[in-house]
Amino acid sequence: MNITIVGTGYVGLVTGTTLAELGNSVYCVDIDEKKVEGMKNGIVPIYEPNLEEMFLRNIQSERLFFTTNLKEALDKSEVIYLALPTPPGEDGSADLSYVLKVANDIGEMMTDYKVVVNKSTVPVGTADRVRETISSKTSIPFDVVSNPEFLREGFAVEDSMNPSRVVVGASSDRAKDIMSKIYQPFTNTGIPIIFMDEKSSELTKYAANSFLAVKITFMNEIANYCEKVGADVDKVRLGMGSDDRIGHRFLFPGIGYGGSCFPKDVKALIKSGKQENFNFQILEATENVNTAQKVILVSEIEKYFGGNLEGKKIAMWGLAFKANTDDIREASSLDNIALLIKKGAKVVAYDAVAENNVKKLLGDKIQYAKGMYDALEDADALFIATEWPEFKNPNFELISKKMKNKVIFDGRNMYPLEIPEQNGFYYKSIGRKTISK
Repeated sequence: MNITIVGTGYVGLVTGTTLAELGNSVYCVDIDEKKVEGMKNGIVPIYEPNLEEMFLRNIQSERLFFTTNLKEALDKSEVIYLALPTPPGEDGSADLSYVLKVANDIGEMMTDYKVVVNKSTVPVGTADRVRETISSKTSIPFDVVSNPEFLREGFAVEDSMNPSRVVVGASSDRAKDIMSKIYQPFTNTGIPIIFMDEKSSELTKYAANSFLAVKITFMNEIANYCEKVGADVDKVRLGMGSDDRIGHRFLFPGIGYGGSCFPKDVKALIKSGKQENFNFQILEATENVNTAQKVILVSEIEKYFGGNLEGKKIAMWGLAFKANTDDIREASSLDNIALLIKKGAKVVAYDAVAENNVKKLLGDKIQYAKGMYDALEDADALFIATEWPEFKNPNFELISKKMKNKVIFDGRNMYPLEIPEQNGFYYKSIGRKTISK
C-alpha cells in the first residue's frame, strides 16, 4: 500500500520506517528542506537504538522516500498519517494549529478518496475538527481515523515492530478495512487490533500516559515516605510488583518523570477536563509532586555542604530525560542544573548522546566533559541524573582518585547500597537509607 507520513519527528519517522518495513511504500513529508535532504542521504535526525539500520534498509529497498512536497506525496497515497507536533500552550492545552493546517492543505489538494489517520496525541474531539476542516475545502469522500502511538523512547523500534495492541478509532467500515490491511502483519501474529469510536481512541492515549505518570509519581511518594520511616523502597517495590494486578513496570523511584509525552499529556488532559468543568484532582496532584520530585536531591546536596553551594563543583552523569535517547524535553537534569547554578554551584556534565541538545539550550552555562570520569576531576560531588548503562558498573577506585570528595547523589538508584558502602562513599539515593562514610 502507498502511505504518506506528514511530519518526520520522533513519531512520524519511527512510524514511517516501520510501515516501510512491513512492505508498504512510504512517503515522508516535512517542511524542513535541510532535514529532508539529510534523510535522503541516509542521515537519521533522531537518536533511537536500532532505528538507523531499519531506516537505511528501507531506503535501499526503495520503500522509504522523503519530500517537502505534500501534493506529490498525497497524489501517490491512499492513506495519510498525521504525525505532527501538538505542543502545550501556556495554559497546558494542546496546540492543534499544525494538525489543522495540514488538514486544510489536504482538503485543498486531494483529488480522490483518502483515509486521514491522526497519529499525533490530540484532545478528545480532534478527529471531528479535522473532518470539519477537510470538508470545508472539498466534496470528495474521505475518512478520518484516530490511531494513537504507544512508543517508548529508547525502545521505539521494538515497540513499533512488536506492539502490545493497535488501537484504531474509526466510524467508517471502509476505513476500518483499510486499517486492518495495513496492520495485518501484526494481527497475523496474534497482536490485537482494537476498534472503537474516534473519541474513545483519542482519550485512550491520554489515559494510558497519564496513568503511567500517576504510577511513577505514587512510587516516588512511597519512596519519600520510606526515608521517613526507615523502610527500603526497593523491597517495597518488589513486594508490590509481584502482585500481577500491579506489575513491576513503572515502579522505579527517582527524580521524577520527563520527556515529550508524560508532562505534556498530563497537562493537556487536565486542561481538557477544565473545559468540561471537570477537575482531574489526581493529575493535578501528580503534576505538583513531580515538579518537587525532580529537584528533591538539591536540598540534600545543600544540606551535605552546610547550606552553601557557592563555588562547589558538581559532576553530573546524564542529561537525557531517560537512557537510550537524546531527548532532553522536560529532563530532570535541566531543572537540577538551573537550581544548582542559582545556588552558586558549577556543573560539569557528561552525556555522550544528549550533550549537543543541551549545548544548544544552555551553551556555556555549564561545562561538558569528554568522558564520564573526566567530569569527576576535582568534583565536590557526583549527581547521577540519567540511568545510562555505562554508569551501572563504574570503577569506584578511579572515581575516588578523581573526586575531591567521595560523595554521590543518585537520582536513579543505580547501585545496591553495599557497593558505595564498601567503597567508602557518602551515598544518597531515593527511598533508601543514606550511606555515610
